[in-house]
Amino acid sequence: MGDVGQSTANTSNKEMTSNQDELILAQQRQIEKEISESIPLVGELEPVTSLSSEYSGDDIYLAKVNDLAAKYSSMRRTRPDGNCFFRAFTYATLERLLGNKEEFNSFYKLAENSKNVLVELGFQQFTLEDFYDTYMDVLKRLADIDNVDDARRELHTVFNEQGYSDYMVVYLRLLTSAQLQKEKDFYSCFIEGERTVADFCHQEVEPMYKDSDHIHIMAACSALNTGVRVLYMDRGTGNIVTQHDLPEGCTPTVHLLYRPSHYDILYV
Repeated sequence: MGDVGQSTANTSNKEMTSNQDELILAQQRQIEKEISESIPLVGELEPVTSLSSEYSGDDIYLAKVNDLAAKYSSMRRTRPDGNCFFRAFTYATLERLLGNKEEFNSFYKLAENSKNVLVELGFQQFTLEDFYDTYMDVLKRLADIDNVDDARRELHTVFNEQGYSDYMVVYLRLLTSAQLQKEKDFYSCFIEGERTVADFCHQEVEPMYKDSDHIHIMAACSALNTGVRVLYMDRGTGNIVTQHDLPEGCTPTVHLLYRPSHYDILYV
């Protein structure tokens, strides 16, 4: 009886600990959700120097803000929800294209053909349909606006409507996954452990709210035929903000600021 009683008590204690852990995790998720939702999906333009207020008293970061401000005039913040790279990259790409009709039309044709590429790679058409239709709908809406300033305002409005904005993110995630799988021999060397490229895509690329790394950026750039310059603001390399162009040797058309686990948009 004593052994049975002890076993029951141990089981009960484990269940209590498990329940407490779940409660703590649920509270953390709720706090993160509230913080995240208080920040716009894509913010208004603001000076790069506005970052200084976040790092008052931190000489290393303040020096890096000054270095960044010498190279870039303004920025847009994006919501820190795990989708920030895909949202920032898509927004900045489209915003730049609004000023160049010829390039926008080329991009439009690339997007128009993308569903067929995904289907040929094995993606189910019925799962793509809504995301593809929304992606193309946004591009059509922007293409139909002749005035660039009006088109930029429309872009900003669309990207701050959760449904549209998230669908744009999902579709770029799918395009990125397709690019990784299409060139799996190249990308497999960037994946640690025993996972295949397909496993990595299903676990780390396609799901929403999953953070992005170099491999995501390289594949996204390749999928959209563009290049990105990432400015890294962390505690390394003295007072200088380091930069990397992806893919290597490209002429970057999008500029992003990376701070640990987060991307924002930069403007020269």
